Amino acid sequence: MDEPLSLDSFPARVREKLRYCDTDRQGHVNNAVFSEMLEAGRVALFYDSAAPVADEGCAFALVRLELDLMAELFWPGHVDVGTGIVEIGRSSMTLVQLVCKEDGMPVAKARTVIVQLNQAARRSQPFSDAARAALSRHALPRQTQG
Repeated sequence: MDEPLSLDSFPARVREKLRYCDTDRQGHVNNAVFSEMLEAGRVALFYDSAAPVADEGCAFALVRLELDLMAELFWPGHVDVGTGIVEIGRSSMTLVQLVCKEDGMPVAKARTVIVQLNQAARRSQPFSDAARAALSRHALPRQTQG
């Protein structure tokens, strides 16, 4: 993944507190916890009640997650998660996310594919023009996409 390695590049950012229970036997934050951090970043982007992104009657479903762990992470502390959209397809989108320590050092990066799911039909549903416009507001600038 050749995505940007600066949180300033990302249109959505959230800070997450590291918990003692996030640590594993080696004393560092367990790799499984990174999925939760990434989820918090996606939720911050997608679920703003003042500016909904999904079409009416739809939700988002994660269908692919690529995660690169770049450095160890230790408790206590916080991480910052940056999230941005790099591609919008017919009914799916690709996100890039970056997890950084408080000092800005990247510790993980992810590429995620999300599908818009019609909740009644339980099938993918193409984005409306309104949803596509809302998603576009969260796009990473082209020059930083790698």
